[in-house]
Amino acid sequence: MYSFAQLADVRVVDEPLYGHYLRVSGADHPGRDEVLEKMNCDGDAVIRDMLDDAESDCAKQLFIKHMAHHLVAIDLGFLQHTRNIFLIRDPQEMLPSLTVQLPHARLADTGLEQQWHLFGDLLASGQQPAVLDSRELLLDPAGVLEQLCRHLELGFSERMLHWPSGPRAEDGVWSPHWYHAVHQSTGFAPYKAKTDFPSHLEPLLKECAPWYDRLYEHAFRASTQGDD
Repeated sequence: MYSFAQLADVRVVDEPLYGHYLRVSGADHPGRDEVLEKMNCDGDAVIRDMLDDAESDCAKQLFIKHMAHHLVAIDLGFLQHTRNIFLIRDPQEMLPSLTVQLPHARLADTGLEQQWHLFGDLLASGQQPAVLDSRELLLDPAGVLEQLCRHLELGFSERMLHWPSGPRAEDGVWSPHWYHAVHQSTGFAPYKAKTDFPSHLEPLLKECAPWYDRLYEHAFRASTQGDD
């Protein structure tokens, strides 16, 4: 989201269905009460309003960051009118970070299974959704983003590789709980493999790995290789 926000003709929106997800799921996330208080928690209304706004503002492309597990109890027909990108991360690297905030995370909290089913549904409908893998992106930010922009029929800009440190106005109200690292960043950090994996997460890793592997087969690849 921060990368696309650097383009003058793009407007970004941060997880507009978070409130909807918390309401319908009852999930106990950090900052839950504030999210429910400050967001429109009617998911279908949120999407309808955003697409109406996008049609009225033809000067800008609308980049909406969703979490796959937020797309519950909602009409998913809007995905037929958007160009869809799936961002994935190897669960061996993702799970230790996720469980800092969600110590009892389950497969559903990762969104990986939902992403695979959504990906398949979109393929069946005639779309060619993009898959962006975080490792490949960090190994070759410019090359992978160029592939993505070409796929989306957008112009790539070197501006997408860097951004000012600190929060953005578009950040969700939950950002103090989740965005510590991104607020310190000024661009894509070099890829560095994580070597330690908590043993208590091994069962969850086994659940996640097959869904990740299926999606990764479709991901853009880095044109340069870094150290593992």
